Amino acid sequence: MEPKQILISSTLFSLVITSIALAQPQGPDVPISAAAKSAVVEALGRQLKSTYVFADVAERASTALAEKAAKGSYAAADTAKAFAKLLNADLRAFGNDKHLAVLFDPHLASGAVPHAASSAKELAKLREEMVRDGFGIARVERLPGNVGYLDVRGFGPTEFVGDAYSSAFTLLSGTDALILDLRRNGGGEPASVAYLLSHFFAEGDERHLNDLYYRAKDETRQYWTSAAVKVRYTKPVYVLTSGYTFSGGEECAYDFQTQKRAKLVGETTGGGANPGEFVSLGHGMVAFIPDGRAINPVTHTNWEHVGVKPDVAVAADKAQQTAYADILRTLISDASDPKARQDLSAILARVEKGEGEKVNYAPPN
Repeated sequence: MEPKQILISSTLFSLVITSIALAQPQGPDVPISAAAKSAVVEALGRQLKSTYVFADVAERASTALAEKAAKGSYAAADTAKAFAKLLNADLRAFGNDKHLAVLFDPHLASGAVPHAASSAKELAKLREEMVRDGFGIARVERLPGNVGYLDVRGFGPTEFVGDAYSSAFTLLSGTDALILDLRRNGGGEPASVAYLLSHFFAEGDERHLNDLYYRAKDETRQYWTSAAVKVRYTKPVYVLTSGYTFSGGEECAYDFQTQKRAKLVGETTGGGANPGEFVSLGHGMVAFIPDGRAINPVTHTNWEHVGVKPDVAVAADKAQQTAYADILRTLISDASDPKARQDLSAILARVEKGEGEKVNYAPPN
C-alpha cells in the first residue's frame, strides 16, 4: 500500500485516538443549544443506521436515544462537553459496544470523513507521532537468563511500524524464549497485528489469522501472516494481558491463542472486537462507530463482550513475574550444563521473590 492510500479514519488504529480523546480535554468547552443537541442526536441516529455493523442494534439504539432526547433527558447539559459525556454513556449502554463513542472535538470532527484518504500533511504528522511514540514499542529487553521481553502499546500503520517490529525481533532473535507484553495495548491496525505475528512463524508457514466483515459493503477482508517478514522467532512465547488490553491488542492475543502459538498469562481482556471509524455529527461533535466485526477463521467467532481469556489467570501486575518464572523453570529443566542450571536457578529464586537483577559495576580484577 502506498502512503497516500493510508486511511487514518477507517481502521482500528482510530481506537487509540478515541481513547486519548475521551481521556483528555480537547480545547475549551462551549455552550450548546437545544436545537444543536437535537440535530446531533438525529445525526447520530442516521449514522448508526447506515454504518453500525449490526443493523438491528443500530435501529434499537437510535430509537432509544431519540426517545430519551424527546423526554428532555439532555436538557440540563448546557455545554458541548457535558452533552457529549451524557450521549456517550447512553450510546454505549444502548449499543452495548465499548467501541462506540461520542465526544466534542471540533478539530477531529472537521477531519472525520468516512473512508477519506489522508493528505500528505496528515501522513507526515502521523509518521512523526509514530516516531515519537517509538512506533508503539515501549520496551525491548533481554532479561537475565536470556529471555526476551517486548512491550507493544499499540499497532500503528504497517508502513510506519513494520521495520521497527523487525528490528526489535533482530535484537531478540538470540533469546531462548520471549515475553510479549500487551497489558497496556489499546488497539490499532489489523494489518500491523498480522505483520507482528508473522515474525512468530517459520518462513513458509503461512497462517490465516483473522477476518473483518464490513456491513456497508458486505465484504470480508482476510488477514494472513506476511511472507515479506524475514526475521522469524520460533522459540517459546508468552503473551501478557490485562483488562486494559483492547481491540487490536485483543486480536493479537486471540490470534496467538487460536493458532496455539503462545501461552497467555494475565487477565481477561476488555472485550471489543468491532472495528470502526470516526464520523462527524455536526456542531463539533464526532462519533466513533464500528462498521465491521472480527471473525476468527479457527473459532468462527470473536472476543466481543467476553474478552480473551488467558491460559494462566493472574492479576495483571503479577503476569510478567509468573510468565518469566515459568520460562526459567523450563530452561532449567532443559539445561544440560550444571553451571547453566545453577545460574538459571539463582535467577529464578530472585524472580520468585520479586527481586530485581543484582548489577555489579565494580571493575574486573
